Amino acid sequence: MAAMFCTLPTPSLRTAFQQARRTATALLVLLAVPAVCPAQSVGLPAPRLLTTMPMGGQAGTQVNVTITGDHLEDVSTLLFSDSRLSAAPRLDADGKPLPMQFVVTIATDCPAGIYEARVQCRLGLSTSRIFSVGNLPEIVQKAGNTSVETAMELPLNAVCNAVMTVRSADHYSFEGKRGQRVFVDVASRGIDSKLEAVVIIADAMGRDLVVERRSGALDFQVPEDGRYIVKVHELTFQGGPAFYYRLALRELPVDAIATRQAGSRRVSAASWPPVGLPAEAALTETEPNNDGAQAQQVTLPCDLAGSFATAADVDVFEFEATAGDVWWVEVGSQRLGLPTDPAVLVQHVTGTGESESATDVAELNDIASPVKVSSNGYAYDGPPFDAGSSDVLGKIEIKTTGRHRLQLTDLFGGTRNDPRCIYRLVIRKGTPDFALAAWGLHMELRNGDRNALSKPLALRGGATMALEVVAIRRDGFDGDIELGMEGLPEGVSARGLKIPAGKSRGLMLLTARADAPISRSSATFVGKAVINGTEVTRPCHLASYAWPITDSWSEIPSPRLLGDIVVSVTGQDLAPATIASAGTACFEVVAGQKLTVPLTLTRRSDFQGASVSLKPQGAGMESVPPLKVVFAEEKAEAVIDTATLKTPPGDYTLAFLGGAVTKFRLNPEAVPIAELARTKAEQDLQTIDGELKKATEAAAAANAEQKPDAEKSATELAEKKKGAAAALAAANEQLKKVTAAAQPKDIADILVTEPISIRVTPAESK
Repeated sequence: MAAMFCTLPTPSLRTAFQQARRTATALLVLLAVPAVCPAQSVGLPAPRLLTTMPMGGQAGTQVNVTITGDHLEDVSTLLFSDSRLSAAPRLDADGKPLPMQFVVTIATDCPAGIYEARVQCRLGLSTSRIFSVGNLPEIVQKAGNTSVETAMELPLNAVCNAVMTVRSADHYSFEGKRGQRVFVDVASRGIDSKLEAVVIIADAMGRDLVVERRSGALDFQVPEDGRYIVKVHELTFQGGPAFYYRLALRELPVDAIATRQAGSRRVSAASWPPVGLPAEAALTETEPNNDGAQAQQVTLPCDLAGSFATAADVDVFEFEATAGDVWWVEVGSQRLGLPTDPAVLVQHVTGTGESESATDVAELNDIASPVKVSSNGYAYDGPPFDAGSSDVLGKIEIKTTGRHRLQLTDLFGGTRNDPRCIYRLVIRKGTPDFALAAWGLHMELRNGDRNALSKPLALRGGATMALEVVAIRRDGFDGDIELGMEGLPEGVSARGLKIPAGKSRGLMLLTARADAPISRSSATFVGKAVINGTEVTRPCHLASYAWPITDSWSEIPSPRLLGDIVVSVTGQDLAPATIASAGTACFEVVAGQKLTVPLTLTRRSDFQGASVSLKPQGAGMESVPPLKVVFAEEKAEAVIDTATLKTPPGDYTLAFLGGAVTKFRLNPEAVPIAELARTKAEQDLQTIDGELKKATEAAAAANAEQKPDAEKSATELAEKKKGAAAALAAANEQLKKVTAAAQPKDIADILVTEPISIRVTPAESK
C-alpha cells in the first residue's frame, strides 16, 4: 500500500556541485491516506502564471505582453507589485479583448529592478512571475537567428527579450571598436527562467573568442574594429517557452563596475542582512593580504567589505582579543546571490617569523538549515526549500589574550578570477535576533510522485491553508517566536502556531470563510519575540517555486523568495471539506483534566476511503492523539489530556492536518453554461441556414434587376453560416473541455482543520 508524506524543507538549489556536498536525513511528517495509483494528481488546481512575453520593458514606455499559464480560466486583470506598473486588456480591431494579452504601462519614475506580476482569474490570484524594468531600449528576438548568417543585429546599450531555441544556439551580432569595453549579461535564473546560460563571444566568422559557462555574463574588451557574434545556448541545449532570457548588451567605461541585471533572491537570503547593518561597510579589504606576513590589521568589532577576486584567494586579517571575550563572525556572500562558499579559520598567534606559532580557535563554515534537509542532495525527497546557506555565522570564544588571525577563503574559488565575487565580513558582540522564511506546506507520495508545486495564497471558500515557517536564529537567541499576519482580504483570518523556544519550525494557518467574497489584498507577515526584555518584530519572507515540477527526481526545482505577500479568495470555488471547532471560539480546561473538543465536518466532495487520520500540530500539542475524521459523519472529537501532556496553564493554538484523496471536480458550473452556449450556437446556425436557403431560392427566382442584390444577400448569409458553424465547433470544443475537467478526479492534498484555541487554567490549590 502506498503512503503519503508531507515533507519539511529541503535544500535550495545552488549548483549541482554544491548540492553534492550536502547529505542529511530527511524529516518527514506522516500523512496517512489510502493507497494511491501512479496517475494520482497532487494538489488541488491552482492558478499559475508561467510566462510573459516580453519579460520586461523600459521605464516610461508601453509594452504589449502575452501571457501563458496553468488554470488561468476567466482571466480579468494583470497586476503588479508596484502601482507604477499597470495593465489593460489589449484590444483587437473590433475593440474586443485579445485572450491572454495586455498592454502594460511603465511609469517614467518606475525604478529599474524586478517586480512580481500576477493575474486575477476564476481561482483567485495566480502565482507570480518576475517582470523586469530597465532604463535601456527593449527589443524582442526575431525567430530563426541560429547561425552566423542569420544572426540578429543588436545595438549596444539595449536589452533583447528572447526564448531559447531548442537544440541550438541563438546568434546576435554587434559592431565593436578597438579598445571598447562591452558587457554581455544574460538574465535567466534570476528572472524565473529554467535557462542555465552559456555565453560566447565569437569573431565575424563565428570562431569562439571567449566562453562563459557559469555566470551568464562576459566582460569583453574589443581587440579590433569589426563585427562580433554573441552566441547564447542552454548548458544542455534545452529550449522552449520555459527557457527565456533577457540579453543586455552594454558599453561600459574601462574603470566602471559591471553590474548585472536585477534578479530574485534565494531562500537562504531570508537571513541577510542582519538588522541594523549599514548599507556600506566601514572598512575595505586591502590587498595584498594573502598570508600572515601581509595580514590586514583590524580592530574589533569590525565591518569589512572584500572580494574573492583571484583564484584561490586567501584574505588574512589580524586583531587583538582578550581572554573570555565571545565574538560572533558572519560572512555574507552566497546570500548576495553569488556562487561562493566562504570558510573562516581563526587562530591565536604567538611569536614572529620562524618562531611564529598558531593555535586553532575556531573553524566556521556553512549556516545549517533550520530544519533537516533531504536525504539526497541532487534529486530531492520533497520540496527543496532550504533557509540554510554556504555563508558563515558562528561564534569564537577567546581563550588566550593576544594576537588572533582570521583567514577567509572561498571553497569554490580555486580556479576562478572574478572580482564580482564579493563578501561582507562582520565581527560583532552577540546581538541575539532571528529571521523568518515560510512556504506553502507540501506533500509527496512515496510511490514516486515527488511534486514541487508553487502554491499561490489563493484560498477556496471554507479552506484552511498551512504555511510552514522556519526561524534562522542569530547569536544565541533561543526564545519563543509568535507568528502573525495582517492586511488580509474580507472573510480571511490567520492564526500562527508559534515557533517554541529552542525550536525552528512553526505553522501559519490561513482560513477563508465559506461565504468569503472574491477579494485580494497585500498582507504583512511577521514574527514577534522578546529579546533582552524588549519585544522585536521581524518580517517573514515568503518563498515559492519558480516553476511547478511534478516530479523533482527528473528535474531540479528552483525556489526563490517573493517580493511581496498577496492573499486572495476565489469567491467561486469551495474547499472539498471544512473541519472546524463547534460551539465556542476558545475552549477552557483546568490543568490536569481532559478536554473534548467537538468538531464539525462540512463535506462538499467525495473522498477515497471511509476516514482519515489527522495529526496534531502546535507547540506543546504534538502528543495529542490523532484526530479520526469519518467522511460519512458530520461530527468528530479531539481529546486533549492535559495531565498526560503535562500542559502548564496558558493559551494554546493547535490544528490537525493530514493527507486525503478527494474526488475533485473542476468548475462543474461551467458545464451547463457551455451547454447553453452550444444550444444557442446550434440555434443560430439553424436560423442562418434557414435564411440562407430562402435567400438562395430568392436569388434563383429574381429577375435581372433584383438578382445582384439577391445574390449579394445570399453570399453574405453564406459567410455568416461559416461563422456560425465555426462558433458551433468552438462551443462543442468548449463543452468537451469543461465536461472533461468536471469529471471527478482523484487528487491528493493536505486536509487542515481550522485552528483551535485552548486556554488551560490553573488547578485550584489544595
